[in-house]
Amino acid sequence: MATKTGRAAEVDAEIDDLGAAIGANLRRLRTGHGLTLDALSRLSGVSRAMIGQIEAGRSMPTIGVLWKLSRALGEPFEVLMEGGTPVDMTVLRVAETKVLSSLDGTARTRALFPADRARRTEFYEKVLRPGAVEVVEAHAPGTLANLVITHGLVELTAGAARVLLETADAVHFHPDVRHSYRNLGDKPAVMYLVVTYPVAAG
Repeated sequence: MATKTGRAAEVDAEIDDLGAAIGANLRRLRTGHGLTLDALSRLSGVSRAMIGQIEAGRSMPTIGVLWKLSRALGEPFEVLMEGGTPVDMTVLRVAETKVLSSLDGTARTRALFPADRARRTEFYEKVLRPGAVEVVEAHAPGTLANLVITHGLVELTAGAARVLLETADAVHFHPDVRHSYRNLGDKPAVMYLVVTYPVAAG
């Protein structure tokens, strides 16, 4: 059996590290909210077995599963992937970024900095291949989003609203409904998304 070397081995190690971080964060947040595996399963729609495998670092969740879990926990999506201790200045090297891809590989989301718990914000780079569609489940009520297209032609649908966005266009919308991004161009579409979650009462 061949042994992976070089970049392939590094990628495998990075995936393992990310899986372990997601598992540890999920367990910490779940227990911090006083939830059992069964309770989180009911709230999120993710099976108890899957949650257990994620927490143990034996399964790498898809984007959809992470969204469901973060929404059920009432926490920003990126909190599940973060690691390390916050400092006054955080440099995120491209080789160190955490990237999640759709199952078919046509949509890619890159978290650009750790979630800001005080402001409850997240910042992402999204890349869609030509013709690709990324469907995202609703965020918590009161969540706001700002999107800017840096390259391409993108159709944004949020609930019953639909808009076409070209390079350099920006839009502010409410992602607390099921929404989607569709690349209508013949080249990859690149966009940047800032998500701001509502401050919890109390």
